[in-house]
Amino acid sequence: MPHLNKVATALSGGRAGEPASRSSLSRLRIALTVFFALDGFMFAGWVVRIPAIKQQTGASASDLGLALLGVSAGAVVTMVFTGRLCRRFGSHPVTVVCAVLLSLSIVLPPQTHSALTLGLVLLVFGAAYGGLNVAMNSAAVDLVAALRRPVISSFHAAFSLGGMIGAGLGGLVAGGLSPAVHLSLLTGVGLLVTAVTGPTLLRHPAPVPERTESERTESDRMKQGTTEGTTAVPGRLDGRTRRLVLLFGVIALCTAYGEGAMADWSALHLTQDLDATPGLAAAGYSLFALAMTAGRLSGTALLERLGQTRALVAGGVTAALGMLVGALAPTAWLALAGFAVAGLGLANIFPVAIGRAGALAGPGGVAAASTLGYGGMLLGPPAIGFLADWFTLPLALTTVALLAGAAALIGYSARNASADPARPADSTRPVESARPVESAHRPELARPADE
Repeated sequence: MPHLNKVATALSGGRAGEPASRSSLSRLRIALTVFFALDGFMFAGWVVRIPAIKQQTGASASDLGLALLGVSAGAVVTMVFTGRLCRRFGSHPVTVVCAVLLSLSIVLPPQTHSALTLGLVLLVFGAAYGGLNVAMNSAAVDLVAALRRPVISSFHAAFSLGGMIGAGLGGLVAGGLSPAVHLSLLTGVGLLVTAVTGPTLLRHPAPVPERTESERTESDRMKQGTTEGTTAVPGRLDGRTRRLVLLFGVIALCTAYGEGAMADWSALHLTQDLDATPGLAAAGYSLFALAMTAGRLSGTALLERLGQTRALVAGGVTAALGMLVGALAPTAWLALAGFAVAGLGLANIFPVAIGRAGALAGPGGVAAASTLGYGGMLLGPPAIGFLADWFTLPLALTTVALLAGAAALIGYSARNASADPARPADSTRPVESARPVESAHRPELARPADE
């Protein structure tokens, strides 16, 4: 498949339209990888200090859950507008600006002393976090399409690796540094990394792959239709395709719910219910992130061996079993083992769901499913908080297992989902969100999914 190694592209936004070199695309890939890792690092640094900030504010479980809803609200509102900002100013500048805002806002939570003020400052933090995730993924989709190589899982692996490092370091300093000092140091790290890496994104506009013959023909047809007085609306999807994209978005939401719950509640579960030390409690999310990193790094090989549907179902079942152990285990060490198994199971479900959405609707499908997925990550923690207050935290965490099982069931039921009812979805194998975008426009790149 020679097209997969094609690197020559035209740079969008470049007035001269000169081809991008291999080195410039490599620099863009490195810079985006750093921003994904920084995002995971900063977020994990915040979540491991949640128990200390909960104690500082005197919030109950439900009060904390309501305050954490500020992250969700800020992120969802920002996600609605970030796509427009990216179209107007470019995804690269928006990524840099949001990284600066995230670095500045992470220092705010330790300055609060009530659940109300914590929720208000988390609105700002959530807005920066949501904007950065949408902008980064938009930039990554552009780069992956230009490279014509399935590398998007490497970006998500960088996010997981950053989360693992952030949680690990957070656990090491939890006993010696106050949350205010710790998160102030993270602000410095974030601003420094952005200052060093940001100029690479600002100097290079987002690359756009060379159009295929079919794409040029479609563009000419649309222009001709517009000239003749018809209304051409690019990217308009039929109702069936929208429903299928929504279906895979729900799968992404179910699995991202678990990642958000683990980020915000695993440390508290280990300390509150299993009497773990602060350092051992921080290891819970660190192990989870490590397992997700390993799973995503091996995701391409796994998909090639099992195919999309079997990988999705196996991942959902594995995650459900691991999370049941993690939530209901009588000892901290057994819970840690369950969290690691859950991380392995959840690792590739999100990329598979995003990839299937991309195969159905191209970049628009990737964006829609990603937004639903990140919504699940951000809405999960407050839901866990309310359930913990109504029942218990261990019982609330079992909902992660339930939704992982639901993702496996939905994935199996959607094994034949395709925009074309006559062609089963598994007739192509998008191992990542880049491949579906390509194969949706390049039938010659299609490969069997379940060999």
